[in-house]
Amino acid sequence: MSFVQGKIPQKLKLIHGFGAVAFGVKDTGFSFFLLLFYNQVLGMDAGLVSLALLIALLVDAVVDPILGNLSDRTYTRWGRRLPWLYAAPVPLAFAWVLMWTPPGGEAPTFLGLLGIAIVVRILLSACEVPSVSLLPEITSDYDERTTLFRYRYLFGWCGGITMMLLAYTVFMPGPEGLLQRDGYVGFGIFGAILMAVSVLGSALGQHKLVAHLPRQKPPPFSIKGAFSEIIEAFSEKAFLIFAAGGLAAYVAQGMSFSISNYVNVFVWQFDRGALTAYPIVLFVSVILMFFIVGPMHKRLGKPRSAQIASIGSFAILFTPYLLLLGGFWPQVGTLKSHALFYAFLVFGNALAVVVMISASSMIAEIVEAFQERTGRRAEGSFYSGNWLVQKCATGFGIFITGQIISLSQLSQDAEPGTVPQTVITDMIIYFGIGSGFLALVAAYWLGRFPINRADHEARLAALGAEAAASASKPG
Repeated sequence: MSFVQGKIPQKLKLIHGFGAVAFGVKDTGFSFFLLLFYNQVLGMDAGLVSLALLIALLVDAVVDPILGNLSDRTYTRWGRRLPWLYAAPVPLAFAWVLMWTPPGGEAPTFLGLLGIAIVVRILLSACEVPSVSLLPEITSDYDERTTLFRYRYLFGWCGGITMMLLAYTVFMPGPEGLLQRDGYVGFGIFGAILMAVSVLGSALGQHKLVAHLPRQKPPPFSIKGAFSEIIEAFSEKAFLIFAAGGLAAYVAQGMSFSISNYVNVFVWQFDRGALTAYPIVLFVSVILMFFIVGPMHKRLGKPRSAQIASIGSFAILFTPYLLLLGGFWPQVGTLKSHALFYAFLVFGNALAVVVMISASSMIAEIVEAFQERTGRRAEGSFYSGNWLVQKCATGFGIFITGQIISLSQLSQDAEPGTVPQTVITDMIIYFGIGSGFLALVAAYWLGRFPINRADHEARLAALGAEAAASASKPG
């Protein structure tokens, strides 16, 4: 039985979504700024930085299912998730600050960067996995789950966009722009505070609803038992199909995010005003997503919505690059060029977020499918599995960006407007080939997700009847 029957109160939507701000802050930091900071500001090789971030993600991805299983097995008077949400955010804040202020203000060793990146990611997982695992417990309604994910993504993007906007206007506003080393100190401190406030605030706001002993006491945690349950959960057919499509979508997202500052600065030659407008345009695209994803799911269902959005997003977002290479684009660096690019970005990014919401919401339906087959609920295991897929993929996407930058031979001291056209062309071609292939793979597999609305509602009815029959038995 879910915590809320029927429509979810607006206050709860806002409070639950607010917890995703921390993820948005982390995602923007890792995907948009960290590679640029360690490469162009501290002088580390882009290939080595991207490799360190990839390894950190892979380590975190392996730890995630264990965290999810621990969360499923947590048995306290505050429920299964809240203890994690109270314990993890403060250490996370301190680790986040350290990552943006390496000792001595100089580039760390490869192992130093790897170590702090691993710590940050594991602590963030200890916040995000329990938080998102609450969602299937809060409601079992097909559309209300989409609504909660809309709010999570809205707040997550708001957190990330806030950090991006502040980076361009407050922390690094001078002539050196994103190459100002001192600006990243304030960036790290403010982000750390925002992360801690969002996780703790969301947990406190949901405390009254979810703080009670779980209905059943799970068996004690053991590594062997954890991996046995994780393997069983991950062998669910619907999860494997989701993972195949989600993997491609997340790789594409990681590559797109991490390469954005490179293409914005060196391909499109954004000036200070255009960079400041960039997060605002992203915010507009997320607002557009907020209003289209619900009707898409109601009319088309989640799998079809993800399929259409994946192909549509790539087609829209890559069109400006094709026009540029074909000589049909206005002079880069001009207001006309900026405005036209942003027009494509609003619609393309909105569809890209629809893909992510559709995929994330699919996992909630897998929970009941697994429960029907095994008699157990494993929200933490499935959502940690999602993070395993996402982090491996995102790390690989960032790694690909590092290789694209290296293969295109963009120098570490490159100046906008002086980069050879061959370098720009190579960067665009490599980026386009990778993005197009990944969009097609994501569309193919997510479109074949086997649980639709009718399947889900029939399963809920069967589980409800089974629970009622069990409760009516004497003794």
